[in-house]
Amino acid sequence: MNNLENKVAIITGASRGIGKVIAEQIAKAGAKTVCVSRSLSDIEIVAQNINEQGYTAVAIACDITNGKQYQELVKSVNEKFGSVDILVNNAGVTKDGLIMRMSEDDWNIVIDTNLKGAFNGTKAVTRHMMKQRSGRIINISSVVGLIGNAGQANYAASKAGLIGLTKATAKELASRSITANCIAPGYIETDMTNQLSEKIRNALIEQIPLGRIGQATDIAAIVRFLASDEAGYITGQTFTVDGGMVMS
Repeated sequence: MNNLENKVAIITGASRGIGKVIAEQIAKAGAKTVCVSRSLSDIEIVAQNINEQGYTAVAIACDITNGKQYQELVKSVNEKFGSVDILVNNAGVTKDGLIMRMSEDDWNIVIDTNLKGAFNGTKAVTRHMMKQRSGRIINISSVVGLIGNAGQANYAASKAGLIGLTKATAKELASRSITANCIAPGYIETDMTNQLSEKIRNALIEQIPLGRIGQATDIAAIVRFLASDEAGYITGQTFTVDGGMVMS
C-alpha cells in the first residue's frame, strides 16, 4: 500500500517540522525525494539522514517566490531523475499582527511565500506532468484557511487561497490524469507549539475532540496516501487533519 517506488517527489519547506517528516516518509515509501528550502545547509542535513537510512534524497536550495528559480529547480530534477511525479507545496511563513497594524511588507512576505510559492511550483511541474500524463500535486493549507484567525489575516488569506488554487488546478489538469489535493492541518507538534505554556497548550487541546495535539506523522501519512496510485480517483479535495477541531 502507498508504494512510491520509481517516483520522484519535490517537497518544499523540508528543513524542519511537517515538511521534514513528509520528506522522510515519502522517501521511506520508495520515492526519490528532493528536499527544498531557502537554506542549503539546513536541508543537506535532512537529505543526508534520509540517505544514511538507505533511501534516496537530494537537497536543493531555492527561493520559491522566484518563478524562474523554481523553473530551474524542476528542470534540474527532471534532468537528474527523468521525471517529476509528486509535488508537495509545504513551505510557509507567518508574520502575525492585527489588520490595523499589519504592514504591507508583512502581508506580501506571507502571500508571496505561502501562495505565490505554491503557484510557482504548480506552474513549474505542470508541463512535465502533462507530458507524462500523470502526477500528484499536494498543497499544505491550514484550518486557519477554513475558519480564519484573529491576528493572522495574511496567513489565513494565503491558506484559503491555496484551497482555491488546488480546485482550479484539479479542474485544469484532470484530463491528463494529474490530481491536485489540499491538506488543512490543525494544531500540530512543532517547534512553535513546543514553546507554548502548559496553560495555552491545555486551552488548545480543549478545542480538539480527540483530546491531543497532532503529530507531523499524521500529516505525512495522508500526504503519502494522496501521492500514491491508490488515491488516483481523488482530486480537488481539502482534507482537514485536526483531531475533529473543525467539522462541517
